[in-house]
Amino acid sequence: MIKPDLSLPIPDSITAAHFIGIGGSGMSGLAKMFLDAGIRVSGSDRADSDSLRALAAAGATVHVGHDAAHLGDADTVVHTGAIWPENPEFVTAKERGLHVIHRSQALHWLIRGHRLVSVAGAHGKTTSTGMIVTALQALRTDPNFVNGGVIEQLGVSSSSGTDDLFVIEADESDGTFLLYDTAIALITNVDPDHLDHYGSDEAFHDAFVQFADAAGEAVVISSDDPGALRVKAGLSHQNVITFGTAADADVRLADISTTGPVSATISHGGASERMQLVIPGAHNAINAAGAVAVLVALGHAFADSVRAVESFAGTVRRFELHGVERGVSVFDDYAHHPTEVKAALEAARGVVGEGRLIAIQQPHTYSRTQHMYREFAEVLETYADHTVMLDVYGAREDPVPGVTGELVSGAFADSDHVHYVPDWQEAADYTASIVQEGDYVITLGCGNVYLIIPQVLESLRQRPAPGAEG
Repeated sequence: MIKPDLSLPIPDSITAAHFIGIGGSGMSGLAKMFLDAGIRVSGSDRADSDSLRALAAAGATVHVGHDAAHLGDADTVVHTGAIWPENPEFVTAKERGLHVIHRSQALHWLIRGHRLVSVAGAHGKTTSTGMIVTALQALRTDPNFVNGGVIEQLGVSSSSGTDDLFVIEADESDGTFLLYDTAIALITNVDPDHLDHYGSDEAFHDAFVQFADAAGEAVVISSDDPGALRVKAGLSHQNVITFGTAADADVRLADISTTGPVSATISHGGASERMQLVIPGAHNAINAAGAVAVLVALGHAFADSVRAVESFAGTVRRFELHGVERGVSVFDDYAHHPTEVKAALEAARGVVGEGRLIAIQQPHTYSRTQHMYREFAEVLETYADHTVMLDVYGAREDPVPGVTGELVSGAFADSDHVHYVPDWQEAADYTASIVQEGDYVITLGCGNVYLIIPQVLESLRQRPAPGAEG
C-alpha cells in the first residue's frame, strides 16, 4: 500500500497520463474523464476486465500486467493507494522524474475551476452522491461527477458534463477529502472508521471539522448522527444546513414508512412534501433528505428538489438483486462497517415479508475486523436470522495472526446463529441447505464477496426444494 503524499506538486499541464490500476471503478472513471479532456491515456491492471476493454474502445492504451515499458511517453503517472511501492511502473516513473500523483490529486486537477459539491461521511456517500447527480440531471442540469459506485440508471460511476458544477464522493479514508476546494460540503455521518490512517477517533473528528469549515458556500450535515453533531458543535462556518429526523433539522423527515420502498414526509422552510423513493430503507430516506438539502443550497426549489431525488434508482452493489432460485432472492450489498450492515439488514427486513434474512458476511481489512469484530457480531446476530461467515478480505493489508472470520463468529452470543465457512463452495452449499422459499440471502462486504453469488445460485438450483425429493 502507498499512502498519498499530498505535498507533491500537481502539474499545471498534462499531455499524456498513465494510470497504474486503471481497471478499478474509481480509476477507470477518472481515466475516461481524462480522455474526454483530450489527454492521451494509457494504463495497466493486473487482470483483464470490462473496464479495460471499455477504455480501449474509447481510445486508451491498456495493458494487462505491470511493466515499466508500459509507461511509454507519459509525463504524468496516476496511482491508487492499493499498489505496492515495488510496482515496476511506479518505481520507474519515480526514477525518470515524472509527475507521480495520487488519484485524488488527478481528480483535483480535473475539478479545477468548477463549483464543487463534495460528499463525505463514513456511510452513505455513494448513494447520496448518486442521488444528487441524478436529481441534478432531472432538474435539467448536466454536472460533471465522480462517484464511488456505478449509478444504476446511468450505468457509469463518473462522467464529464457541460455544466459548471462538479459533484464528487470525497474519500475520508486517507485524508484526501481535505485536498479539494469545496463549495458545498455534505457530511452524511461521522462514525469513526479508518483508524489505521487517523490513529484516533479525535483525529478522525478533527479532519471532518477541517473539511466542513473549508467549504466556500455551505455545510450540509446530519442532525441525527452523534459524530456529525459533535463536528457541527466545533464549526465556525456561517452557513450550516442540517437534515434528518431531529425536531430542529432544517430539512426534516417525519412519518417514515419502511414497508417496501421507503417513504416519508419531508419539510423545509414551512413547506412539506410526501416523498416516495424507489429504493428501500430508512437510511435512504435520510440520505435523500441530505441530497434535497444540497439541491436547495444550490438554489433549486424545495418541491422540485424532492421530486427530482425521488427518481434515483440506486447504485450497483447497494441492495442489488442478482437472482431468484427456488423462491429464494439473492442480493448483494457493499456494507462493510457495522453501521452499514445494520442499515442494509434493516432495509432488507422491510421488504422480506415473512421470509428470513440469511447474511453471507466477508469482513473487510484486518484492521477493521480486529477493531470492530464484537460490533459486527452483535449487529449480525440482532438483524439477520442466520449468518454465514467467510474469511477476511485483506485488501491493501497484510494478514494479522488470529484475525479471521472466526474471530467474528466466535463473538456471537448464540453460536447457532452463525456458521464459519472459509471455503466458498462449502459456504454456498451450506447456504442452499438452510434456506426456505421466501428467504432473502444477502452478501455483505466491499471486497469480492459478490463473486460467491453465482455459486450460491447454482447450489440453489442443484439442491431440490424441501419435500421435492420423493
